[in-house]
Amino acid sequence: MVAHDAWQFVCRLFASGTPLLRATLSPREAALLPHLGRAIQAAVIDQSFVLCPHCLLHRVPVFGDGHGGRLCRCPDCGPVPLVPQDTAAIRLDEDWLRRKLRLALSIESRDGVDDLGGGVWRLGDSRRSPVLLARDLVRLWREPALLDRVRVAGGDIRVITPKPRETRGAPFGAGVEWLALEDRFAFYGGGVSFIGAPGEQNPAQAVDPTMPVHGPFSADFKWVTLPGWPHGPIRLTEAQAVVFEALWSFKGEPRTAEQIMQRAGLDSDKPIDVFKVKARDKGKPEAEGPLAAYRALVVTQRRQGLYSMPCAAAATAARA
Repeated sequence: MVAHDAWQFVCRLFASGTPLLRATLSPREAALLPHLGRAIQAAVIDQSFVLCPHCLLHRVPVFGDGHGGRLCRCPDCGPVPLVPQDTAAIRLDEDWLRRKLRLALSIESRDGVDDLGGGVWRLGDSRRSPVLLARDLVRLWREPALLDRVRVAGGDIRVITPKPRETRGAPFGAGVEWLALEDRFAFYGGGVSFIGAPGEQNPAQAVDPTMPVHGPFSADFKWVTLPGWPHGPIRLTEAQAVVFEALWSFKGEPRTAEQIMQRAGLDSDKPIDVFKVKARDKGKPEAEGPLAAYRALVVTQRRQGLYSMPCAAAATAARA
C-alpha cells in the first residue's frame, strides 16, 4: 500500500511540475518521503513570500526581524517568526522519472530524451513505437502536430500522461495508445515497472525479485545472477545498482568514467569505487559478490579510460 501511495504522490508532483513546500504536506505525504528515495530532491523557491506557518491559509510577505532572523506578517496571525523548515521545499526529480520510464518500457533508443517543449518529451522508441511523455493530456489535444512530429510509418504512438479528471476510455484515435501514468506504471523494487495490458507479462507480479530480467540483472538492478558464483544471486547496494544500470543503458558501447558516473548520479570518480571491499569485509560473500560481478561483467580499457558491458550489447542484439 505504501508503494501505491508513493507512486500516486509522484504522479501528482509530475502533473503539477512545481515545487511543493514541506509545510503543506499532510502527515501521510510526509511519511512517504523516505520511501521515495532518489525520486525526490530539495527545491529552491522564491523566499520573499511564504505560507503562514501558523494558519497555513495565507501566502504572505517575508521581512527581516532586525536581529538576523526573518518573520512573516499574516493578516490573521500577525507577525510570525520563521525557521528554515518554513521555507523548505521539495520537487520531483523529473530526469529520474524519465530514466525509469525508459527502463520500464525497454526503450532501445541510443539517443537521449528529446525535450519537445511545454512539458512534452520524446522518451525514445519502444517496440518500434515512439513514446511521448506529457505533463498534460490537453496539451496534445490542442497541438496534434506534436504527434505528427514523432509519427513513424507502420508504428503506433504511445503517449504517457497523468490521468485527467474526466477522461474516460481512449482519448486518442487509432494509432495512438494512451498509458495513464497512475494506472499503467508502479513502484517496484526501488524502480518503476510497466503494468501491461491484460495478457501481457507484468513485472510487478514477479514472485522472485532476484529473477534476471535485464541480462543477468533483476528488474530493479539490485540483484545479479553470476554463473559460477556459489552463493546464489548477489545483492547490490543502491550505488552499485545504479552504476550497473548506467552501464547497461549504454547498450555495451564504451563510455568514460565521467559519463557513467554522471548517468548514475554519483560523485565517485570511477565505477569500481563503489565496489571496493573494505578490509573488515574481506572474505564475506555479501561484500565480495558485487566486486566479482563487476570484474566478470565490465570490460575496462585502461589506456583509453573507457568502460563497457558486453552482456548489454548481447541483450540488445537479441531483441533486435
